[in-house]
Amino acid sequence: MDAQKPTTKPVAAAKTGSNVSGIKNAFLVILACFVVALCLFMFWFGHESHFEEGHPIDLWGTIYKGGFIVPILQTLFLTVIVLSVERWIAISSAKGKGSIEKFVSGVKACLTKNDIEGAMKLCSTQKGSVAAVVAAALKSYAEMDANTVLSKEQKVANLQKTVEEATALEMPALQQNLPIVATLTTLGTLVGLLGTVMGMIKSFQALAASGAPDSTELSTGISEALINTAFGIATGAFAVISYNFYTNKIDNLTYAIDEIGYSIVQTFNATH
Repeated sequence: MDAQKPTTKPVAAAKTGSNVSGIKNAFLVILACFVVALCLFMFWFGHESHFEEGHPIDLWGTIYKGGFIVPILQTLFLTVIVLSVERWIAISSAKGKGSIEKFVSGVKACLTKNDIEGAMKLCSTQKGSVAAVVAAALKSYAEMDANTVLSKEQKVANLQKTVEEATALEMPALQQNLPIVATLTTLGTLVGLLGTVMGMIKSFQALAASGAPDSTELSTGISEALINTAFGIATGAFAVISYNFYTNKIDNLTYAIDEIGYSIVQTFNATH
């Protein structure tokens, strides 16, 4: 009958956002990095103090000789750096305060003693994504414990659903912007390769010139090739390291959430 339909809803469903802070629009980051890279290329690397009779006299002038591909590669490199720092801040906020392992152990100890209030206090102290999922599960735990309408199987299913919804709310925010970093692992290398090929074309054109090869054009082409190769490799390597590092961090958080969520559901199932 309608009067017997459960009125309790999972707490996580009422939440509208994640506890993880971070940059939502990566396009603005890329645009800002491009402006910075272009200014560096034009006003610093291309400054006359780095040249003598059109020839570079230091590293900055040599970088300028890398051509128009250089600011593009610098944009990609700066984007990787900015998004890596952003992910560090975001994942640090998701981790919360203190050790995740100690927090999980503390919540398990409270559940063993059926001390839901004590576990909730631990969540308030810890904060972060793991604590948010646990807090939602504990609220649902208390509601299911007080519910006299649903069967045990329905209560366990409701509790399981709460944990899954709370986890699903946190995971996308943890992984935000990482697909862009993953893309830059390949894109940086390919753009660097493009600059290398263009530089080598200029070099061969200088060698093919009638009479003695133009040493200026030859050196310019080689500089363009090597500078773009260096920036491309640096961008790809840094992006790979950053992506794998933060993916591992997220996996550890996911494991902690799964572990404590499973413990809460199994504890309820065993004690009711």
